[in-house]
Amino acid sequence: MSTITPKGQKWTYEDYAKLPEDGLRHEIIDGEHFVNPSPSTQHQHVSKRLQYQLYTRIELAGLGLLYNAPIDVQLSEFDIVQPDIVIILNENVRKITPTKIKVAPHLVVEILSPSTSGNDRTIKKDLYERSGVVEYWIVDPFEQQVNQWILCNGKYLLKPQTKIVQLSFVSGVEVDFDTVL
Repeated sequence: MSTITPKGQKWTYEDYAKLPEDGLRHEIIDGEHFVNPSPSTQHQHVSKRLQYQLYTRIELAGLGLLYNAPIDVQLSEFDIVQPDIVIILNENVRKITPTKIKVAPHLVVEILSPSTSGNDRTIKKDLYERSGVVEYWIVDPFEQQVNQWILCNGKYLLKPQTKIVQLSFVSGVEVDFDTVL
């Protein structure tokens, strides 16, 4: 992930919205502009399989909505991200506008790529934690594992790694990572 923000200038959603469609993934974190290349085919393969499981268990069950990248999630004036997968439960769907999501999602999933791994594990994890994202998954297709972070009293707690991951905010919903990775 590379940054292209001029020193001393914080980017806003207005600045972000002016960026041209160039096929790259642009995000603003704490007012800093980050750019990434398009995801790899392996990344997209994992994303598709994970989306399928979550879609059937959340959206088709009528519990909420699933979005996949690229989708703008505005967490503050200076924080606009494009997570790989986002779940918004029905109680917050009214905060989805025609152009972006303006609420902390119940679930954010980032699938690691060599160019994003460091930021997904640090600055994005910190952003999601302070923004109130209920659950954050970091999926590592290279190590074939998932880290499940659950928000508890404003801080993320890492759940023990398993191949069957249960959502913390919806009872009875689980994902089998043996069929994803």
